[in-house]
Amino acid sequence: MSLTLVNPSVKLSATLTVEIPTLTIEKGQHTIISGLNGSGKSVLAAVLAGEGKVLSGERQSGGRCGWVSVGQQQAVIEAERRKDDADILDVVPVPSTAKEVILDGLTDEQSVTEALNELAGLLGISSLLEREFLALSTGETRKVLLARELLKKPDWLVLDEPFDGLDVETVSRFAQYLDKLSTRCTLIMVVNRVSEIPVWAQRLLFLQNGRIAWQIEGDTLDDTTLQPLRQIMHIQQNVEKLPERDSDCHAPRRSDPNAPLVRLNNGRVAWGDNVVFEQLNWTILPGEHWQVIGPNGSGKTCLLTLITGDNPLCYSNDLNVFGYQRGSGESIWDIKQHLGIISNSLHLQYRVNCSVADVVCSGFYDSIGLYKTPTDRQRLLCREWLVAVDLEQEAKTPFQSLSFGDQRLLLIVRAMVKHPSLLILDEPCNGLDEINRSKVLAMLDLLAREGNTTLLYVNHHSEDKIPAIKNTLNMRDYQPQ
Repeated sequence: MSLTLVNPSVKLSATLTVEIPTLTIEKGQHTIISGLNGSGKSVLAAVLAGEGKVLSGERQSGGRCGWVSVGQQQAVIEAERRKDDADILDVVPVPSTAKEVILDGLTDEQSVTEALNELAGLLGISSLLEREFLALSTGETRKVLLARELLKKPDWLVLDEPFDGLDVETVSRFAQYLDKLSTRCTLIMVVNRVSEIPVWAQRLLFLQNGRIAWQIEGDTLDDTTLQPLRQIMHIQQNVEKLPERDSDCHAPRRSDPNAPLVRLNNGRVAWGDNVVFEQLNWTILPGEHWQVIGPNGSGKTCLLTLITGDNPLCYSNDLNVFGYQRGSGESIWDIKQHLGIISNSLHLQYRVNCSVADVVCSGFYDSIGLYKTPTDRQRLLCREWLVAVDLEQEAKTPFQSLSFGDQRLLLIVRAMVKHPSLLILDEPCNGLDEINRSKVLAMLDLLAREGNTTLLYVNHHSEDKIPAIKNTLNMRDYQPQ
């Protein structure tokens, strides 16, 4: 049994179509797909899974193929939101639970239920099965979709960045599960971090401009075998200076520049009987950079959305943001003008298809899409930011034509472009290759050291350090007892 692509022609972007030579993966030949952002990793993975857009050529597969990706995650979330927004007079939409999403298309037989309970325990989602799917965090959502595909017992399983969004404990448990799964299922994984390549992998495909530039094969992929990949991925990124602020586009000065940016007294978030966190007292002072840590579901993203105003529970908490007591008549724009934001949720919401340059300029106006005419100065600064992240050649490219990693890089730049008073970074490096990750972390450190921007950073990877951040908030300390 094998999985074969016979001379497929694949649309990589709006302007680029590539021809892939015939590729065969044999049963048991666990394969890693790697490469820089925009090289076509996710496109190749989707084609192998039978989900990609093949213009010509043929895909031949024996057996069932499972598929988990960010794109799939977005599609399921959007489908649930459309159902939730249904405007049918005689129908009251009932949100799907996590269990219903997992069992969709499967018969609820005893064997399936037993397998689900085992998987739920492994992934740490047993307590989430009866929760609304749309109420789950990004990491919890990823676990639910992993469980859904694993329950189908595929012969082939294609995983696009399977560890992104998962906390450290889950990554460890899931990696051990994949070790066992590799004895009965052929695994194909897109990986951006060399450290996440499993020892049982036997083949590595390195992509460049939509083509397989080179590959490595062996009984296992150990440190010696992977040395060429490490050399490429660990090229030092020197960032010495950031583009300047736009002096004509900045938030009004606060009456007391030393006053707290955020003050939360006895903070609490709960959905029904489920308490996410409670008794949280927290103050963020200007220039006091923070990293927020904790397992999936501990409330990290909930906390950030209280600050941004995207969570309605901000009005039921004693919360002061930039001098505004939440619920005192302030507008959302009174808050947003001081903020820069990058998060998985924002990435999902940014569905407009304006140009790359317009996406960056939209950061000056805190809008999704560009609805005002930028000044010449803003256009110039936009070009400088694109040069800083090596995307200047894509300035006129439609945003939706970019790879997930390049989209992410662009949204990070959008969040930084106005040098905001508070920059909220919710797992910003998801989807970035090691070179771009190193560059982004260096740029964020520079921005923090300039003194005008305070960083608030959520991240699961210990190696993704921003040296300027000295303070840590552990959400595990505020879980209900």
